[in-house]
This record gives sequence, structure tokens and C-alpha cells, in this order.
Amino acid sequence: MCICLPADANQSALQPEGPLAKVVADLFWGMVAVGGLILFIVLAMLAVALLRARNNAEPRPLTFTQSRNLVFISGVVIPALILTVFVISSAAVNREIVAPMPEHALTIKVTGHQWWWEVDYLDTEGNHVAKTANEIRIPVGKPVRIALEASDVIHSFWIPQLNGKTDMVPGKRNLTWVQADQPGSYRGQCTEFCGKQHAKMAFTVDAVPEEDFETWLQRQAQPAREPATENETKGRQVFLRSSCAMCHAIRGTTALASVAPDLTHIGSRKTLAAGTLENMPGTLSAWILTPQSFKPGSHMPATMLTGEDLGNLVEYLLSLE
Repeated sequence: MCICLPADANQSALQPEGPLAKVVADLFWGMVAVGGLILFIVLAMLAVALLRARNNAEPRPLTFTQSRNLVFISGVVIPALILTVFVISSAAVNREIVAPMPEHALTIKVTGHQWWWEVDYLDTEGNHVAKTANEIRIPVGKPVRIALEASDVIHSFWIPQLNGKTDMVPGKRNLTWVQADQPGSYRGQCTEFCGKQHAKMAFTVDAVPEEDFETWLQRQAQPAREPATENETKGRQVFLRSSCAMCHAIRGTTALASVAPDLTHIGSRKTLAAGTLENMPGTLSAWILTPQSFKPGSHMPATMLTGEDLGNLVEYLLSLE
């Protein structure tokens, strides 16, 4: 299965791949059909009126009763019927979206930060299992409960192919759920303007077979692997003595900060900086040295390192799969 980068992943709400997105798409197409039918009827009536006016030299004004009935039917009755149908349809969609989740559904807590996503996997008792950032993995065909929080400003969580938008409000937890019916990568995006780099606050949801998901989750729950080479050992020393350890955590080391993304398994991620860059040695080096050139306003400061230290640090970080 191909797992795409956020820039390559599909983000069309008109190509739903889950039950929630499907009911939203059905409602949209229903509105388009009704709107198109109304437009067609209005244009047809206009054409008939023009043809009649062309053939009749003398205009025939409507009587009082005809005018009253026309205004009442076309301006009150028909719009009221259409709006009633749309309100009932929207309420039915909303009822399906907020339906109670299965008691033992997988729960993922997603916290919005300026401008990245913190992702925590919880067990059925609410205990923490694993942590990652900017990339979510779920089992195919299984409903997944998403608990949404925000640490600073209002964000909004949206995966167009899997669900509708849900706001993330500081001090409040909102719940939604997703289900992917097909394996694949689905792009998500913050949809509430949250500051300068709002547009670069993306994420991906990778839907994989359940066995693959369980294997991946067990690996993510483990602490970071020990360095296997001399360069990796030096790279870990660089990380621990530099400003990196003041913001990031690497479980299994003394770096336990929680200001910025957890890097325990950064080597297994596809992207950096919430989908801004592909996770490769060159881009990771550039991000460490000059993050403001890629994401101005980001809270990530520039880190001054010698060439040797930078190379060892990057080699160590990318070994953390």
C-alpha cells in the first residue's frame, strides 16, 4: 500500500471514504440537485414569459388575486417547503455524526498547537499508550473516537474524506469520530484561522489493516532505540546538550520536555513541521538550522551547530524509527 505525503494525499470532500463523510457528501449533492432544479424552473419560466411577451403586442397585467397567489406560493410556500426539507436532512446528518460510539472503540486524543498536532493513543481505560505528532494511523473499517483539545487558540479538525469539521477550543474537550472504509492516506487540515502559519498546519491519516496497526502501535509505545553506531551515539549527546532537549522529548533518554513534538520515533514519520517538509536528511538538517525560512513565526528557534554535530544529530534522529 502506498502511503502518501500530505501534499499528495487526497483532500476532496466529494470523494468520501467513510460513513460520516458520505452522509455529508450526500447532503451536499442533494442541495446541489434541488438548487439546480430551482434554477432550471426559474430559467424555463423566464423563457416562456419572454416568448409570450414577444408574441403579444399588448401586455396583460396580473389581477390582484393572481399577483397575491404568485407572491404567496413562490415567495413563501415553496421556500418554506425547501428549507424544511433541508433542516430535517441536516438534523438527520447531525444525529448520525453525534451518535454514541461503541464503548470499546479506539480513542485518540488530538491536541492543536500553533502550528502542529499532538497525537496521543489511549487504551479503553483512558491510559496513555503512545504519542506521535502530525501523523495519525488508524485501523481500516473500525470506528475511532477522536478527543479534541487546543492548547493556545481555537483550531478546527477536519479530514474531508472521513468526517466533518469539529472545533478545538482551549479549556474544552470536543468529541468526534472517524472511520475509513478503504486503506489509504487522507489529508487533514486546520480549518479555523489560527495565526500566521495556519495554512501550514496539515496532517495525514493513514488507514491500514488492523494487524499492521497493532504492530505499529506497539512499536510506537516503546522508548527510543539505543544508538547503534558511534555517530548515532554522538548525535544523541548533541541532542541532550543542545537546546533541542529543552522543548522535545525522546522517551528512554533524559529529554522529557513537552513544548514541541515528541521525537521518540521521528525516523518513522514522513514529514516535518506539520506536513511542510518531507522527512529526509537534507530537509531535517535545513529545518534544524533555519526553521524560520520554511515556517516564519514558528516557535522552533534556529539551532547553531557545527557541520559534524549536525550530521551526527540528523543521523541519530532518523534512526529513531
